[in-house]
Amino acid sequence: MGFWDVLLFNIAAVLGPRWIAAAAHNGTSSISLWIFAALLFFLPTALIIVELSTRFPAEGGLYVWSKEAFGDFHGFVAGWAYWVYTFFYFPGLLTASVAMSVYIGGQKFAWLAGNRQYLFWASLGLLAVAVILNLVGLNIGKWLQNAGGVSTYVPLLMLLGIATYLWVHRGSATQFSFKSSLPVWNWDTVNFWPTIAFAFSGMELVCAMSEEVREPRKTFPRAIYASAGLIAVIYIIATVGLLGLLPAGMIDERNGVFQGISNGSAILGIVWFGVVAALLVTVGNAGGVGATVAGVARIPFVAGIDHYLPSFFGKIHPRWKTPHISILIQAGMSALFLALAQIKAKPEEAYRTLVDITTILYFVPFLYMYGAVIRLAYRADRKTSGQAVLIPGGKAGVWIAGLLAFFITLGSIVLSVIPPGEVENKTVFELKIIAGTVIPIAAGLLLYWRGARRKKMEAQNA
Repeated sequence: MGFWDVLLFNIAAVLGPRWIAAAAHNGTSSISLWIFAALLFFLPTALIIVELSTRFPAEGGLYVWSKEAFGDFHGFVAGWAYWVYTFFYFPGLLTASVAMSVYIGGQKFAWLAGNRQYLFWASLGLLAVAVILNLVGLNIGKWLQNAGGVSTYVPLLMLLGIATYLWVHRGSATQFSFKSSLPVWNWDTVNFWPTIAFAFSGMELVCAMSEEVREPRKTFPRAIYASAGLIAVIYIIATVGLLGLLPAGMIDERNGVFQGISNGSAILGIVWFGVVAALLVTVGNAGGVGATVAGVARIPFVAGIDHYLPSFFGKIHPRWKTPHISILIQAGMSALFLALAQIKAKPEEAYRTLVDITTILYFVPFLYMYGAVIRLAYRADRKTSGQAVLIPGGKAGVWIAGLLAFFITLGSIVLSVIPPGEVENKTVFELKIIAGTVIPIAAGLLLYWRGARRKKMEAQNA
């Protein structure tokens, strides 16, 4: 993978039209929330990832960084949580993706976005495509990610084009002012913050494949900073554009971008425009799934090599040279949790449950990453590693970036446990969140202790 591969991989992994829809659904105050999150969370995180990825450009990324800083146990916990989050992330992403895909057929198929059977089976099909392409290797799989990066960005530019034209000729559907763009600090706004923070995550994913990136110490900084700028800008202006097309109350938080494009293109008499946009974003979301499959599967692969997971996790396919066991287990578990999420829940509530569990599990490794960059800043090799791109400001800069991102992430985890106002049965919702986070972590700890005991016995025998 070269510069453009990594840049497009990052866009496919991070940028999500569903987050723009969720922000627009939250109202004009999301504009300032995007800006705050970009400055206080996204920028510090990008600086930290660039330093760690250029100091330790090894296969495994976040797992390796945590192990370097805190030892094998904490490295495993970080890596395990980072892997199992995908069991919940994929169902949420897939559900949103196929809800958007219904617009390929035009407005007459929009009702399918709320049809549980369609969402389930179409999600399984999309997952299968991403898994198969990544099983045969990055030489093939990277084209899905590249197509995903382009196909995610272009429809948002189409949304902006429609919104700008209609804004000039017909006015905006939403009244904007400086005051209305500021956060209204109520419980709904605070509860929405984890979604905004999660929307800016994923830049670390490609670092798990460092050994498959051409000159990672040169490629990572340029690609990470370039993609971060493109992502932050489009999140903000696309949210403004969507609110210009539709009032916040009419925007669905899963497929609102396509509500806007479809309605706008119908007004302009270019219905095919919405169909093309829906087709592109379906490809874009498939690229997002493919990027996550490709990156995260390397974590249990490396843990398998370290013998903390069963040895079959560390196997490479003899022909395609990919960690095929990790990828297949990841896909199977995601399909299982996709089915479980549908039990006694409306599609919107099932989606919200998946997003909150994903956020908690995903951000636990981030706490390790932010702690790791601070601890590793005191190692002597930080100054002697001439090729590393370090956080500006010396150790003070590291502490500022690390603590800022750490506390924002910790707050997001806490807030994700609290159910939003529209949830009918808050007790059931909270029990699902607790079970969905505690049980996977506990299962990982059992595997770790089993693997550690086996390693100790093998060492004694040797």
